[in-house]
Amino acid sequence: MSTFTLPALNYGFDALEPVIDQQTMEIHYGKHHQAYINNLNAALEGHEELSGQTLQELLTNVDALPESIRTAVRNNGGGHLNHSLFWEVLTAPSENNLPTGKLAAAIDNRFGSFDKFKEEFTKAATGRFGSGWAWLVVNNEKQVDVTSTPNQDNPIMEGEIAILGLDVWEHAYYLTYQNRRPDYTSNFFKIINWDAVSTKYEQALNS
Repeated sequence: MSTFTLPALNYGFDALEPVIDQQTMEIHYGKHHQAYINNLNAALEGHEELSGQTLQELLTNVDALPESIRTAVRNNGGGHLNHSLFWEVLTAPSENNLPTGKLAAAIDNRFGSFDKFKEEFTKAATGRFGSGWAWLVVNNEKQVDVTSTPNQDNPIMEGEIAILGLDVWEHAYYLTYQNRRPDYTSNFFKIINWDAVSTKYEQALNS
């Protein structure tokens, strides 16, 4: 049975300060994300028929999984996939942080401007009741779109490919922002690694 593991970060725990503080990163990555992986691996124990399936395959076909592990795989597999993407699309803060190239053109074409995209993404993040995520996705028509999901659901469950995600669970921001999710969301735009998002966009177009 394949065992899922915590992906390596390509920056230090303090690299995202002051937008995301070091303590939050240490807890979020080392405890929350690791717990999802531990629980996912535990759920899959004894299910050799699922051996070799990727995380994406498991979640795309989550409703076909044995009922006894379906919820555990959905929640913990989703948590693993969501956080793995989240870490990849973050970088040190920058004030003039904008996408370029084909992704910038796609955002302008879909939303009218980058500022309009920010408005839609911010609505998705701040309007998500309770815990969940805001996403920039590539949909079935190969267009970019903004969506949100509850808990640890991932857009792949709806046939869409996430290329940027913002974790709006309270554990992602509470030490610095307390209940000020709009401030956390606003500052998030300073730490987006648009090169990484552009790479994911290209991959989604070619999938």
